[in-house]
Amino acid sequence: MRLMLLFFLFIVLRFGHSQDLKKVSGIKANFELELDGEYRYFYNQGQFFGQKKHYPSIAITPSYSLNWNNGYQNFTTTVFFIADQDTKRTYWDIREFYYQKAKNNWEFNIGLKKVFWGVAESNHLVDIINQSDALKSFDGEQKLGQPMVQFSWYASKMGTFDFFYLPYHRIRRFAGTRGRFRFATPIEDESITYESKQNEWHPDFSVRWKNYFGPVDMGLSYFKGNGREPYFEFDPLGNINAFYPYIDQIGLDLQITANALLLKFESIYREAADQRFIAAVAGLEYTFSNIDGNGLDIGIIGEYLYDERDAFALSGLQNDLFYGSRLAFNDINDTAILLGGIVDLDTETNLLTLEASRRVADNLNMTLEARLFDRISSQELFLLFFKQDSFLAVSFSKYF
Repeated sequence: MRLMLLFFLFIVLRFGHSQDLKKVSGIKANFELELDGEYRYFYNQGQFFGQKKHYPSIAITPSYSLNWNNGYQNFTTTVFFIADQDTKRTYWDIREFYYQKAKNNWEFNIGLKKVFWGVAESNHLVDIINQSDALKSFDGEQKLGQPMVQFSWYASKMGTFDFFYLPYHRIRRFAGTRGRFRFATPIEDESITYESKQNEWHPDFSVRWKNYFGPVDMGLSYFKGNGREPYFEFDPLGNINAFYPYIDQIGLDLQITANALLLKFESIYREAADQRFIAAVAGLEYTFSNIDGNGLDIGIIGEYLYDERDAFALSGLQNDLFYGSRLAFNDINDTAILLGGIVDLDTETNLLTLEASRRVADNLNMTLEARLFDRISSQELFLLFFKQDSFLAVSFSKYF
């Protein structure tokens, strides 16, 4: 991984030099900077010593890209920095740092990159290439950059094949003593082990096929290597043993588009030494467009989530129902709201969610996020640690 970073740093320095830029025909460079200020307020006192109610933070995300050869060759780098009261949430990460070359019906990528798979709203089961950034967001939507070599081949009616070689595994980091969304005993990075004797340097492999058949979009994937979810074991004293298992996973994602109706399905079968299970999410989204002729779109979303691991599912989504509504005002300020909730059909545990965004000025966006943990059952193995962590967050993002 160090050699890869040095190699790409050489590329940036070389092509970033003004004299070298003149030597490359048609090269285009672009620099962007995003500055984020966020304030999170937690309604309740924390369960554990050191936790606070007020969490201001600031984040900086610079991005630099080069493209040449009429766009068939590209270099992209994005770095993320954040400072927070929780020292574990003060960190930096390389989100993207890769070279890309495309020609005819193939594409080659090497470096740190983010890849997304899946169609569901509430849980992205098949999305396994990148590690979740659990420090940045509770819902796992934010991802760490993954070192990879990716080759994609488009075979006309046969669809697209993606092949991945992943030489290095990135751990999922958790909040520290002063942070929220933590276990009774904070999990240190060095305390998480691996089933593989090669630890984080065990190479992972993956392949994915995707195609469409009329209104049907389908993806089929296979992954072999270090899992992205740690496996937790709790002893009677409350101590936690966490390690990454070596897994084989088959994934299927499917979406059917019928005008305003979307039917969605994701499912995985995962096999490891200590776990073999099936998980699935199935649902629909129907959009009522241009209501009353004022541009307002209202989407109604419903999904059912199943996981054979029951209480040992890290997400807690083993027999749950997601319900929600998406509002897009289609105004000049790009106002959008997502309201939803997840209810456990066994325990009646309920998690309510609000996400809203609006452009308040040129290159300045405001985002509102709220999470409410309601009636958390004592049967919830993981969510029980977060029952006091309902919060409201307001953030402003300025783009330069």
